[in-house]
Amino acid sequence: AAKDDADTAPAPGAPRRSARRVWAVGLGAALLCAGVVSFYASASPDGLEKVAADKGIDKKTEDHAAKDSPLADYGVKDISDARLSGGLAGVIGVGATLAVGTGVFVVVRRRRADTDAEAG
Repeated sequence: AAKDDADTAPAPGAPRRSARRVWAVGLGAALLCAGVVSFYASASPDGLEKVAADKGIDKKTEDHAAKDSPLADYGVKDISDARLSGGLAGVIGVGATLAVGTGVFVVVRRRRADTDAEAG
């Protein structure tokens, strides 16, 4: 069943927003936060790390399998400048998240289109 144009039209008097513009602004904000603002985050332990330190649980920790990975400890391996290393790791993380999210979106959209085509 096809949707009527009236169902998808913006409300009268409402400004039309470009999905690409909203997406681009969101991506820019994420990259800015990951690449620049993240440097100013506190280095002090927080959340579970703080509780583990307060209760002595952190004394029992062991190295994990990914300790030598290229993005271990929120930095890029072999880059000595902490600001650059952390910012680049954040930008790479945003890119990876965007790639995975886009892949999931495409798969779900195709499945929905195939289901609608079979039903119609």
